[in-house]
Amino acid sequence: MRIKATLDKIPGGMMVVPLLLAATINTFFPSALRIGGFTESLFVTGANTLIALFLFIAGAQISVKNVGVSLGKGATLLGLKWVVGAAVGLIGYLLADSNGLFIGMAPLAIIAAMTNSNGGMYMALVGQYGKEDDKAAYSLLALNDGPFLTMVALSIFGTMGFVDGMFSAKSFIAVLLPIVIGMILGNLDPELKAFLTKGSDMLIPFFAFALGMGINFTAIIEGGLAGILLGVITVIFTGGSGYLLFKWIGWNPLVGAAEGTTAGNAVATPAAIVAANASFAQYADLATVQIAASVVTTAILLPIVMGFLAKRLEKKGGLAKYNH
Repeated sequence: MRIKATLDKIPGGMMVVPLLLAATINTFFPSALRIGGFTESLFVTGANTLIALFLFIAGAQISVKNVGVSLGKGATLLGLKWVVGAAVGLIGYLLADSNGLFIGMAPLAIIAAMTNSNGGMYMALVGQYGKEDDKAAYSLLALNDGPFLTMVALSIFGTMGFVDGMFSAKSFIAVLLPIVIGMILGNLDPELKAFLTKGSDMLIPFFAFALGMGINFTAIIEGGLAGILLGVITVIFTGGSGYLLFKWIGWNPLVGAAEGTTAGNAVATPAAIVAANASFAQYADLATVQIAASVVTTAILLPIVMGFLAKRLEKKGGLAKYNH
């Protein structure tokens, strides 16, 4: 059987197929792989460990002279993701109907879903289409995990006061450290750098599968059409703007598009917002299911979209000029 050759023919196949396979298993047979031991550690709960190893290897491949480029890409994506998400959320607030909804979507859900990206998905996609300094950009992108940037947007809109304790320097350092350690070792020993590089691509289908085990297709049904629409908007507006901005700058546009997702931890944002300001309580339940639907929708849609964008770029001259 030519399994790898078949996966290579599918847009983003090395990541999409394992992810969708796992999501299907998790939806219909959620206990099948949750049997403890090595099986559960690898296929269910291993995503963070595998991604951490992926970051370590990515760090080992970064030359010290390219650190500024990584930070620049990370800061650009972080800022763009927040600006676009906050802007669409503001439009939602301004044009909301009598029920406080915009085209059926809770503005709170819009901001939370669009300003928070799936770091694992970013690493998987950039691992397939980007290069080392693109992967290292994740050290800054980790700042949009959790409710912090959502609260910043709401604070600016004047809908709530700024809340302390929503940004953890410790969490930021915990993401950055594997990259830094890998970078130090890779720059100290070229042979170690070459050794670690061999394992990079192999990790992608494994942590993609583990990410898929956190996805349940029923979230799309519970979130309704508005939740699906939120996911589509997130891919189009945040992924699309990242693609265009990176292309304009001269960076790999697929890396810019890789931020067009909603992270699973964004589902907890409405509850955190309500804990800080009870006036949002009436929208919390609806926002939560809509965000969950966006998480699943973006996880399925973005890799497929990027696969087609990659083929289009190759027809126009290829990705080689961005990844050399």
